[in-house]
Amino acid sequence: MFTTVLMIEKPLVPTDVELVTTLHGDEPVSFVVLMQPRGRQDRLLRALDDVALGQLEEAVHEADEPEAEEALPPARLGLEHSLKSLRDAGAQAVGQIVEKHPLSLLTSIVEQTEADEVIVLTAPHLVEEFFHRDWASRARHKVGVPVLKLFAHSESD
Repeated sequence: MFTTVLMIEKPLVPTDVELVTTLHGDEPVSFVVLMQPRGRQDRLLRALDDVALGQLEEAVHEADEPEAEEALPPARLGLEHSLKSLRDAGAQAVGQIVEKHPLSLLTSIVEQTEADEVIVLTAPHLVEEFFHRDWASRARHKVGVPVLKLFAHSESD
């Protein structure tokens, strides 16, 4: 069985589920899903990303989204939805919310599960990616397994 640690920041949509469950053909896959809720410290970077991507409406409403402690209940629901979707697609899946130290948690999960790879599935973060401060870039230097960066789809894709 192929074990993947899947880092996400929003619930998986069907297109993403199909993508990650078919990456390795017919080989059985198990996922450990780490859901990162929105944090207050990321607000400016998210707004800059929205502007850079021409999504001005999203930049204006960035402050309306729940963050920090307020983001935990929606993150828990998103994680449960994502786990159910992966299981419905035939994969094994467990997961947890990342409340602190995401890269330390990722490293320990990779070691504990003897994961074969890490997939970071997020929206584009142009500012962080430019400076190599995004999760995938930072994880590549810590986890000791291949790290694949994929861009998440939205419901409207």
